[in-house]
Amino acid sequence: MKNSEDLKQLVKDKYSEIAAQTKNQNETSCCGSTCGCSTIDEALMAEDYSNLKGYTAEADLGLGCGLPTEFANIKFGDVVIDLGSGAGNDAFIARSVTGETGKVIGVDFTEAMIEKARINAEKLGYHNVEFRYGDIEKLPISNSVADVVVSNCVMNLVPDKLKAFTETFRVLKPGGHFSISDIVLVGNLPEGLQKNAEMYAGCISGAIQKSEYLATIEKAGFVNLQIQKEKRIIIPTEILTEYLNKNEMSSLAKGDLGIFSITVYAKKPEALQSNKSYTHLEQKAACCGPDSDCC
Repeated sequence: MKNSEDLKQLVKDKYSEIAAQTKNQNETSCCGSTCGCSTIDEALMAEDYSNLKGYTAEADLGLGCGLPTEFANIKFGDVVIDLGSGAGNDAFIARSVTGETGKVIGVDFTEAMIEKARINAEKLGYHNVEFRYGDIEKLPISNSVADVVVSNCVMNLVPDKLKAFTETFRVLKPGGHFSISDIVLVGNLPEGLQKNAEMYAGCISGAIQKSEYLATIEKAGFVNLQIQKEKRIIIPTEILTEYLNKNEMSSLAKGDLGIFSITVYAKKPEALQSNKSYTHLEQKAACCGPDSDCC
């Protein structure tokens, strides 16, 4: 597997290609790109947004693996942050709930996606939705800003997930919460999938064990962790045969390995508990910001 910066560049390049395509083009190409094979996204992105209030077809590139905004308990007037906001689909749905008195901030580190989202927002006349260029491991947002954070099939693409969740903790207000949809594993992923760059961009190779994923959330300081929805992901056989041998295919068919989409909820405590020993990262997230050593 490549190093952290290489993986980030891979994702940036791939999603820059995706930004130039329509949803239909993404659904008939490999990993949402132009590599010309059966689509991974068609297997993963089965959730239908079209009946949700605020849905904007131009902003839906078919890249999610859940409906986090549906489970996020967003209230009128809330400040919502969308991590990995893409062309703006989840941000616009969140805005339909938070209303004109609230605010939605989308963060993405693909410039082409930011540009596309801003154009979509301008067309819709949304003046309380903004899109910022930035890395989820170092968010361009001040401390304790958001009531709610949402994210859709993005954390699995982040090399350092603890940093990403620590940053999520930092930007949430005390008592705020997140609802995040993502891909996780149960059992060891075959080596052919682990090392393949296309499968990484397609959200599979970047996924970690479900138990590790949930433990990372708790390590970042969150409480009241709940799985709001879970479903098994079925990847088409014609795709798997490009990466797996017969024994690995057999193991996958028997259910020894599971690839799941989960939607997870967790809350930032109302106040830091004096009887809890926080790590240095968690202390910085709670009171200092990513570039400060004040704690």
